[in-house]
Amino acid sequence: MLSISNTLTGKKESLLQQIPGEIGLYVCGMTVYDDCHIGHARSAIIFDTIRNYLEYKGQKVRYVKNYTDVDDKIIHRAQVEGRDFREVAEQFIASYEEDMGKLGVRPPTLIPKATDHIPEMLDLIADLVSKDMAYPVEGDVYFKVSAFPAYGLLSHQKTDELKAGTRITPDPRKQSPLDFVLWKSAKPGEPSWPSPWGPGRPGWHIECSAMAIKYLGATIDIHGGGEDLVFPHHENEIAQSEASTGLPFASCWVHHGFVTIDQEKMSKSLGNFFTVKEIFLKSARFPEQITAELLRFYLLSTHYRSPIDFSDHGLKVAKSGLDNFYTLFQKVHEAESHSTEQSDLSNPLQQDETTQFRRVFEVAMDDDFNTAVAMASLQNLRSESNRLLLAGDVPGARAGCQLLLSLGKLLGLFQIPDQDWSFQTWDLTLEGPSSLNEVAVANLISEREEARRQKDWGKSDKIRERLAAAGIVIEDRPDGTTRVKK
Repeated sequence: MLSISNTLTGKKESLLQQIPGEIGLYVCGMTVYDDCHIGHARSAIIFDTIRNYLEYKGQKVRYVKNYTDVDDKIIHRAQVEGRDFREVAEQFIASYEEDMGKLGVRPPTLIPKATDHIPEMLDLIADLVSKDMAYPVEGDVYFKVSAFPAYGLLSHQKTDELKAGTRITPDPRKQSPLDFVLWKSAKPGEPSWPSPWGPGRPGWHIECSAMAIKYLGATIDIHGGGEDLVFPHHENEIAQSEASTGLPFASCWVHHGFVTIDQEKMSKSLGNFFTVKEIFLKSARFPEQITAELLRFYLLSTHYRSPIDFSDHGLKVAKSGLDNFYTLFQKVHEAESHSTEQSDLSNPLQQDETTQFRRVFEVAMDDDFNTAVAMASLQNLRSESNRLLLAGDVPGARAGCQLLLSLGKLLGLFQIPDQDWSFQTWDLTLEGPSSLNEVAVANLISEREEARRQKDWGKSDKIRERLAAAGIVIEDRPDGTTRVKK
């Protein structure tokens, strides 16, 4: 039975679905004024994995993730660069989608943009004004927090505490410091849209409510995002949505932890702010190649609700762990090529063992999507498969590898086709044919030497070309093939 930690209640709960067999998932997306960073990558990978597992469990998932494509930061960048704000937004939408493709993150079912949903936002704001839950002031419109007694339940704070701790700049036009803007009046040189209160643009919070309600209904099954969004963004979404519909905005709230860099908060001022593109480029900071698969392996090794520290040591540990899986795959591949036995999954012992390992994996994922424990179960399965291989049970080791491939794909790992054990598959990293990990390089060189001994010059040349495409130069010497440059 799947249980999920609900930020609203502070408890693990079974998911209350609006429609049995279907799940509506809404995740707050990027404000597209710059390239995405490691924190965005963690969020995308987490919810991609959650979606994969829900579908594996037989659920039909309607996954909606928005783009905030009009915002102060977007407008400021456009003004500094002398461009239209739409051009800036589209540039970084394309950049984000390129990064997600490299990370192996599937596109959501729907990816709505804020600027395409201004009418829905205006309707929602007008409804709140008509119910005296919001009030216009000189072209702006504010939500009246005092009219919503449940305000603060998500962040587990009382309104008096929030007022005392608020960092919001005082505005004498507001009835309370906690009141938040739904509609901003137009300023010179900024984009605007007509409204009943004058030209302007939407506030940040209202866009997610309007789009979530449009595409997933008044009550969403799961609403997700980073823990930094709990207050004020998600607290404000609840207030404005429920004040309008009178219904719970989301059955379950899922929030993931922060990413730190070498135990420090990620910050441009500290010089430890890394975009996904920078991480994939070899540099003084990242001298070893970081592949997309390695990044997924690393980020999923910690439970999503916990903070994770991005460090060289952690990456090295993750790389060693990931390489161990590929070493096993290669050894089984080589053993199979010299074995006349065929794998027989109808063998009761093999079937019982694989069922047991699958069950352990599922129990971990059913417990609040605990990828850390699930990956530990894959490590145990790898160890058992390796033991079978050393004992000469090649079919048993093969069965273990097939299960590793099947379960690993739910996490975005081991993207080797189940029935394709040819040499081209051992390097797959979700980045395409231009990237190879160290185990893959060693395995390809070994295969090439064997091909040369067998005088299979076609295969030998093909492997050399494959290595060259990854920037790896080799030389054939009397004592064997040597890698000279990468």
